[in-house]
Amino acid sequence: VQLQASGGGLVQAGGSLRLSCAASGRTFSSYYMGWFRQAPGKEREFVAAIRWSNSNTYYSESVKGRFTISRDNAKTTGYLQMNNLKLEDTAIYYCAARSGTVYTSSRNLYNYWGQGTLVTVSS
Repeated sequence: VQLQASGGGLVQAGGSLRLSCAASGRTFSSYYMGWFRQAPGKEREFVAAIRWSNSNTYYSESVKGRFTISRDNAKTTGYLQMNNLKLEDTAIYYCAARSGTVYTSSRNLYNYWGQGTLVTVSS
């Protein structure tokens, strides 16, 4: 599986961005797609995940109610809509994927990773 993340950029606090993650290389029906982020000097942390087969979604507490993960099955592309962005959302955002039927937010259990896209939120 190859993942290509895009959509990052500079945005003011309170603004919105939509990240995309295009997947290729394998049938995606039995996968989870996740988004993680890593701020300078911090560990990579879970943001959101979606089960590709039924669109069940999962969020970290820090983004719940502000971010929405979704997917377009025809395009094999996942999205992370980020609204009401805060300064602390500044980070490199990575999309990731793992096969299986059990949800996890553990980055160590995601097998495939995209290259990351930088999101900078300014005041």
